[in-house]
Amino acid sequence: MDTTNEHSHALTTDQKWTIASTSSGFMLENMDVLFLSFAMSSMIADLHLSGGAAGLISSITNLGMLFGGIAFGMLGDKIGRVKTFSHTVIIFAVATACMAFANNIYLIYALRFLAGIGAGGEYGVGIALIAEAFPKKEIGKMTSIAAVGGQVGAIFAALIAAWIIPTAGWHMLFLVGIVPVVLTVFIRKHLHESKQFLTAKAEEKGSLLTNVAGKMFATPRLAWQSIGLMIMMTVQIAGYFGLMNWLPTIVQKQLNLNVANSSLWMIATIMGMSIGMMTFGTIFDHFGPRRAFGIFLIGSAIMVYTLSLATNMITLLIIGAIVGFFSNGMFGGYGAVISRLYPTEIRSSANNIIVNIGRAIGGFSSVVIGILMDHYNLTVVMGFLSSLYIISLIIMISLPGLKKLANN
Repeated sequence: MDTTNEHSHALTTDQKWTIASTSSGFMLENMDVLFLSFAMSSMIADLHLSGGAAGLISSITNLGMLFGGIAFGMLGDKIGRVKTFSHTVIIFAVATACMAFANNIYLIYALRFLAGIGAGGEYGVGIALIAEAFPKKEIGKMTSIAAVGGQVGAIFAALIAAWIIPTAGWHMLFLVGIVPVVLTVFIRKHLHESKQFLTAKAEEKGSLLTNVAGKMFATPRLAWQSIGLMIMMTVQIAGYFGLMNWLPTIVQKQLNLNVANSSLWMIATIMGMSIGMMTFGTIFDHFGPRRAFGIFLIGSAIMVYTLSLATNMITLLIIGAIVGFFSNGMFGGYGAVISRLYPTEIRSSANNIIVNIGRAIGGFSSVVIGILMDHYNLTVVMGFLSSLYIISLIIMISLPGLKKLANN
């Protein structure tokens, strides 16, 4: 039975475990990834890194996400979502914990690439699990709930970093990254493959690679739809990683804040993101993706630029929360759109290919921002990010698939 065509008000046991497991997975993944943000200034000082070399750490993580996303996305469509999901959690958790023993930039690059492989593989598989467990009119809300789980992980990262770094140093912070391994026990015990996936596997014809290529790029319309979504995701990731990886360091310098105070800014921003995600999911499900993305992209372009106007801690907290509301509120919407535009048999692959190509390219914003910081002021950096959201808005308006979803 295809659960995407049903409507339900009370969650079933399978639905509860699906949303709990995926939200927890995204939470722990984001916590591990964002440890880098809070450790960055300490790592720069300890290892004597340039802005470009430090920014490259995040970019290499995103390249790992691209590799892992494609490999595990196709594996999720081939052998199943549940088994693949648990493997990805183990990989990013172990790689993050090993950072506790890294004392040179090359080992750090290698471990962050490995962590990226696991983190990149997790997203599309988790989104596919959600899309096959809930009615299609609830996917926007449910993927947003899962995305909020990621922001809870970011809050944990901020709190743990503020506690551990000043007392034990950045190496010990990454050792906490081993915790997600525990999640795999619950995933294997309580999650099951959906009937929708099992039916699609039984009816599958041809190779998975042929199906992915055919259903994502076979016609000019399909190719533009896939490429356009990749560009939008590139902007999404560029804005997110640009803000979350560098702004703690920026505000520490500009407003003379310590790690604990910059963590407070991060928490305010993340709270704004979480509220934005739930708001976006509701608009998405009731009014369609075009209106939802249009409102949030315009809001992002305006509010990101206003960050350069912050002159004290209070204004920074307020503007940061509003920026978070718009700039990352739409993150869960990409999984919902991709899951509705592409069929079950390639759903995991399509999500991971589109999202992780966006991550790989958008991740280079950390390098670009690092270079801009070396030569220009915060106004130029925020102007660069603001212009990216306008580009994404233009792309979004041109995608015919989104028009079709708005009418269904």
